[in-house]
Amino acid sequence: MARLSRARTLLTLLRSGDLRTRLRVTRDGQAAIRLGLGAAALDTGVLDALAGGPATTAELARRVGAAGEDLLAAFLRVLAAAGLAREEGGRWSLAAGGRAVVDDDLVRASYEAFAGFHTGLYRELGPVLAGGSRRRDVVEQGGVIARVSAAFEPFVDAVLRETVTAGAPRRVLDVGCGAGLQLATMLAAAPGAEGVGVDTDEDAAALARRTLADRGLAERARVLRADVRDLADEFPFDLVLLANVVYYVPVGERVALLRSLAELLAPGGILLVVTTAATPQLVSRHFDLLLRAQQGAMELPEVDVLVDQLREAGLEPAAPRRIAPGTPLVAVSAVRPG
Repeated sequence: MARLSRARTLLTLLRSGDLRTRLRVTRDGQAAIRLGLGAAALDTGVLDALAGGPATTAELARRVGAAGEDLLAAFLRVLAAAGLAREEGGRWSLAAGGRAVVDDDLVRASYEAFAGFHTGLYRELGPVLAGGSRRRDVVEQGGVIARVSAAFEPFVDAVLRETVTAGAPRRVLDVGCGAGLQLATMLAAAPGAEGVGVDTDEDAAALARRTLADRGLAERARVLRADVRDLADEFPFDLVLLANVVYYVPVGERVALLRSLAELLAPGGILLVVTTAATPQLVSRHFDLLLRAQQGAMELPEVDVLVDQLREAGLEPAAPRRIAPGTPLVAVSAVRPG
C-alpha cells in the first residue's frame, strides 16, 4: 500500500509541472547555498580561525568575535554538512574541503567574486534596468578581479611562452597587468628581457609588484599605476600584451587605444590581444551583461570586429584562435609593419 501511495505521489509530481525544470532549480538552489556558505565562512573569518587549530565553539566565538554561541554552532553544523568543517569530541576543525578553500587563493577569490558582484548583478538588476545608477564593480573590485583572472593563467601562459620563444623580445609591456602573472611569465621565458606592467587599479598594481618580488623578477620589471596612453616615454617595446582588458574600453575608443599600443611597438614588434569574446555561451552572455551594467560603455568584443580594429590601428593581425577549451577566450597576434 505504501509503495502504491509513493507511485501515485510521483505520478502527481510528473503531471503537475515540468519535473526537469523543478529538479534543475533545486540543484541550482543547492549550489547557490554552497556558494553563499563558502563566501560567508571566509567573510566571517570562521574558516581561517579553524585553520589556526581545533577549537570548541566558545573558543571559536572568541576568535571571530561572535556574540552568540548558539548561532555560531548552527553555522558550524552547516559547514560540517557541506564538508568544510568537522566536529569531534566537542572540538571543531577544518575538514579537507575547508582546508582546500583556505589554502587556495583562486578558490577564495572565486567565492568572493561569484557570491559577490557576479550574482549581485542579478539581485540588484531591477533598479539598473529602471534607469538607476550603473554598477561600479570594475572600479571597486579590481583586486578580486585580478585574483580570479588567475584561472586563465595556464592558457595565456602557453600562448605567451610560444610568442616569446618565437620573437625573443628584449622589452615587454603588460597592459592592465592585474596580479602580474603574465608579466612574470614573459620575463621568465625571456631571461634577458626587461618589462613594464601598467594597471589603473592600485590594488592590482600592488599584487603585481608582490608577484614579481616573490618570483625574483623585481629587478627586471617595474609596475606603474598609470594609463597606458601616457607611456610615450617608454617606447619602444618588442612585445605588448593586452590580456582581458579590451572589453573595459568603450567600443568607439578601441581603435585609438590599439593605435597607441601600436605606436609603442618597435617595427616588427607584436601586440598580443587576449580576451573573452562575445559568443552565445552562457558565461559570455553573463560577462557581457555584467560589463554593460557598469559605469562606462563596456562590452565584450566581437572577434571579427576586433580583427578589423587591429587593422585600422595599423597592425597586421593573424587569424584569431581559441586558447581555452570550453570557454570563449581567444588570442589575436598582430604585428607592427616595418
